[in-house]
Amino acid sequence: MLTRQENLRSNSRVDKYSHRLCNTRYSTLQLDEGEVAVMGLLLLRGPQTPGELRTRSARLHNFDDNAAVVQSLTGLIERTPDPLVVKLPRRAGRKDAEYMHLLCGPVDLEAYAAQAPTPSSSAGGASRAALEERVARLEEEVARLKSLIE
Repeated sequence: MLTRQENLRSNSRVDKYSHRLCNTRYSTLQLDEGEVAVMGLLLLRGPQTPGELRTRSARLHNFDDNAAVVQSLTGLIERTPDPLVVKLPRRAGRKDAEYMHLLCGPVDLEAYAAQAPTPSSSAGGASRAALEERVARLEEEVARLKSLIE
């Protein structure tokens, strides 16, 4: 939440704003610098892995490694009485699980898992069959063109 501050100088052409979501006398929510960076990125970019958060947080906070990001995420997950972050089920093809903020309410993990793309052997088989058919047609066409040239 941002609030407008009164300009201290009368000749200032830009309105000044002050951050009031956390770490102020107006808020009971107190976060360290790493947690603020993680929450900001999750709010702006949606669910992300610790590696993505570390890469994208360089201007906000420098994490030493992915373990430091996970430590900040764990602090946000274990907050009492209400956690601020949830760990999502790991999607197929992803090295790590993604994390998502809970400022908009609870996340339906079952719906998220059902929505996640899963590799299907039948889909891979169908594309392989289509490729084999295409190669067979191209080989026939090459053979026909060779016979016309000879």
